[in-house]
Amino acid sequence: MIRIYCRRKEGNEQLCASCAALLEYARKRLAHCPFGEGKKTCRRCPVHCYQPEMRRKIGEVMRYAGPRMLWLHPLSAVKHLWRERFV
Repeated sequence: MIRIYCRRKEGNEQLCASCAALLEYARKRLAHCPFGEGKKTCRRCPVHCYQPEMRRKIGEVMRYAGPRMLWLHPLSAVKHLWRERFV
């Protein structure tokens, strides 16, 4: 989703420095998640491990890229929606 946001909204061919930092931050947070593989989507998680500023940024990315995921990566989008609703 971060790549979609950076490429389409910001018009960058490669990830810019701020998007790369956000991606690295998200990967670190997910790697240290206490729920591991059984994790719900972050929005439904009882433990919010993102700092408020990073949470705002990732929310902005998801609001932009989420609807576009249905067209660009439909299988990933359906899996995400399934976890959001039923897991």
